[in-house]
Amino acid sequence: MGAISTADEELLRQLYVDHGQALLGYARRLLGGDTHRAEDVVQETLLRAWRHPEAAEQAARDGTSIRGWLVTVARNIVIDGQRARAARPRETLAPDQADRQGSIDPALDRVLVAHELADALTVLTPEHRAVVTELYFRDRSVSQAAMVLQVPQGTVKSRAYYALRALRVACEERGILP
Repeated sequence: MGAISTADEELLRQLYVDHGQALLGYARRLLGGDTHRAEDVVQETLLRAWRHPEAAEQAARDGTSIRGWLVTVARNIVIDGQRARAARPRETLAPDQADRQGSIDPALDRVLVAHELADALTVLTPEHRAVVTELYFRDRSVSQAAMVLQVPQGTVKSRAYYALRALRVACEERGILP
């Protein structure tokens, strides 16, 4: 598209000032409260008004508001978007995710993930593994873990931070999704 002329820019600005909030509210209602998509609809509606200035001119000649045309355009954009999403093929999982999702028994999946997690824990130093065990498996607070491990609370926090970083890497290497 070419550059926008000053008159076109002023028309768009005035349309937005006069009708932007009403269009946004209308689109948001049509989209079940989704503000981001509603903003996209308003933007596309105003873009179409810029592409079709004859609609504004016709409304001015008829002595009517252009808002009716803008609302109709916004409604059509929402309907087109819903139709496009409905016509799109269902998204499929990546092969490594499909293997995990395709398991027959969800309990078996939990057991396998637990086994892989236990294996990943072996890469941690004994001090880091002890902190993870106290905080996450025994559900203790930092102060309780510090008392059990007989270290300062700051040490527990520090070890937990570095242990979780190392554990994340170990889990990613094993294909366990965090």
